[in-house]
Amino acid sequence: MFIHYVDARKSWILLFAGLLGLANALILLDQGIQVSSTSILYFNASFILSFLLFFIWRFKRETKYVAALAALQEDKVLDWIETIPEPDNGLDQLTNEIIREATIQFKQQLSNYKENQLIENEFTASWIHEVKTPLTVMKLMLESLPSDPEIRKIEAEWLRVYLLVDRQLHMTRLPAIESDYVLELASIQRLAAEEVRELAPWCMEKNLAVLIEGTDVKAITDQKWCRFILRQLLTNAVKYSPANTAIMIVTDVTETGQVFLDVIDEGPGIQSHELPRIFDKGFTGENGRIQNAATGLGLYLAKTVADKLGITIKALPGKMKGTVMRITFVNPNAFEAVRREAGM
Repeated sequence: MFIHYVDARKSWILLFAGLLGLANALILLDQGIQVSSTSILYFNASFILSFLLFFIWRFKRETKYVAALAALQEDKVLDWIETIPEPDNGLDQLTNEIIREATIQFKQQLSNYKENQLIENEFTASWIHEVKTPLTVMKLMLESLPSDPEIRKIEAEWLRVYLLVDRQLHMTRLPAIESDYVLELASIQRLAAEEVRELAPWCMEKNLAVLIEGTDVKAITDQKWCRFILRQLLTNAVKYSPANTAIMIVTDVTETGQVFLDVIDEGPGIQSHELPRIFDKGFTGENGRIQNAATGLGLYLAKTVADKLGITIKALPGKMKGTVMRITFVNPNAFEAVRREAGM
């Protein structure tokens, strides 16, 4: 802070240096003034010392208010505006008033934005719940019809619409996920099997085999949001898998005792240079540009939810063809930490 203060007071320093130089010049050039060199040195030393003392005093006085603001910023106090110290001069008082007025306006704008966002989310959630009713009726009607290739195609397209609507519903709930999930011990293979059944019409349309292998492991997680993560990974696997291939779901435990689930497909795979960006919002990659329906939201939403649940998602490198997406669940001994973060 001292360096910034010196930089801001360069005009003071230049004025002092100029006045001191002018005084020395007058003493030396004026023949009527007889002053010894010792007196000149004493005069300059006294002048410089006086200026330094004045400069340090002004520095402490003028930066007291700014230092208090900087300390509040470092402490990250939530209601910091109420803890700002009272200024002791007119300039800091004016700064204080400007800050308080700007804070009030910002809080008002933020409150209006949150209110509008809440209303919009409520409207969206209401619309989704309403549209789910005819979708459910359509599903029952499709199931009652004789099975043939055309009905399967219609059922697969119905599933795509349902998945989009369901994803939008989860997106509206995402900001309040901490108050919406319940951590409990769940069978990972059972959750995966439930999602496979949901995607069955799409898999049947492409003649994809889905195999679940490995140990029937259990992990502490929220079943609803965990299924949402699995749904995004399986949806990508089905979307990018060629027809007449297989998708494998493998569950096991790592050497360190962490439960994991791998989703393995035989699609085109992910380019190595794209791996660092696959969880970025809106990133579709080379394969996504080929698939015109790609939005770049699936993996982003899966990663966002996973971070809040203490789950790790990553694409395993090294395969020339196909993709391996791994979900690693939080260790049981970290359960309490996740619960504290969730405020449970």
